[in-house]
Amino acid sequence: MSEHEDQRSEATLEEDRDGAYEQEYVPGGRRRKGRGLKGCLAVLVALVVLLGGFYVALTQGVSWVSDQFQGPDDYPGPGRGSVEFTVNEGDTVAQMGRNLKEQGVTKSVQAFIDAAAGEPESSGIQVGAYELQKQMKASDALEVLIDPANLIGFPTVTIPEGLRLTEIVSTLAENTDFTEQAYNRALQQPDKLGLPDYAGGNAEGYLFPATYEVKPGMKPARILAMMVDRWRQAAEEADLEARAAELGHTPGELMIIASLIEAEGRGDDMPKISRVIYNRLDGPGDKGGTNGTLGIDASIAYGLGLSPGSTELTPEQLAEDTPYNTRINAGLPPTPIEAPGDDAIEAAANPADGGWYYYVTVDLSTGETKFYEDYDGFLEGRDEYKAYCETSDRC
Repeated sequence: MSEHEDQRSEATLEEDRDGAYEQEYVPGGRRRKGRGLKGCLAVLVALVVLLGGFYVALTQGVSWVSDQFQGPDDYPGPGRGSVEFTVNEGDTVAQMGRNLKEQGVTKSVQAFIDAAAGEPESSGIQVGAYELQKQMKASDALEVLIDPANLIGFPTVTIPEGLRLTEIVSTLAENTDFTEQAYNRALQQPDKLGLPDYAGGNAEGYLFPATYEVKPGMKPARILAMMVDRWRQAAEEADLEARAAELGHTPGELMIIASLIEAEGRGDDMPKISRVIYNRLDGPGDKGGTNGTLGIDASIAYGLGLSPGSTELTPEQLAEDTPYNTRINAGLPPTPIEAPGDDAIEAAANPADGGWYYYVTVDLSTGETKFYEDYDGFLEGRDEYKAYCETSDRC
């Protein structure tokens, strides 16, 4: 190697070192500068993706947490319009919730269940109908249901005093959702009605005349049993069994007497008619010439299947011998002939004092009835009645 070549090599090396030095101190040079922009862009994109993912995760997490604390769907209330809502016999809280949602009262079943779970009085919600609104807050609907004062009542059926069993059945069928056949089938199962033993399985006279609420879910047997329960209350108030023992009769006989009183009398006359029946049954003496026959035509009409209003019977009808013909047969008919009310049962248990064996209603419009101790007195009353009928269309 020549000296020139050595000098050249030194210069080249120097230039190379200078170049290397220059690149080291100029990072923004063209080659190094292009590699830096791409890297920054990649970092920026990564940051955007990372931040975006974080945002999505954050919003979804917030929504989930919010859902956990907001609870089930519910209307804000207060509601609109009017909805008649019925709580049926045997409904659970969940069933009520389903019915409320179905009728558009509440927005979800769970909202009502949750509201009920936080209200101890929800266990006392009574069967019946309530007035609610569409789109109510579940807790507002519950507040209405737990207060019995908000009940708007049930369909009712009224049984007047003096109806026969067949008439009661037809009245019930007309005013409830069940047929006469359904009630008659229920009557064939007297053990389910709560009848006393002395009724002999026959509900005649023991379906108490009153007004009854027919609640949702009640079936014919339950409705009839409710009427027997009401009769039992009347019997207890009249102290029926104890009074029967004191009068020398059975409770069943007192119920037959009560039904005869219901058919024959009204108001203040009932205790007197009761006394006439006891005098004829038990005396004293020759029983006023009646020989123990009661002569009550309403009983004869019952035995013949005639309508309850049949007051004028033909000689043939009066002569027809049935167990209910109280002109032919001494003593009481075999069963009550209709449903007695409180007054008639009370009169049967507490007859008035008196020696009467006869009575005649001399004015059908006012019900005026006169009482007599002998047959001659009865004939006077009968003539007065005939005179009344000559001028009245009530006969």
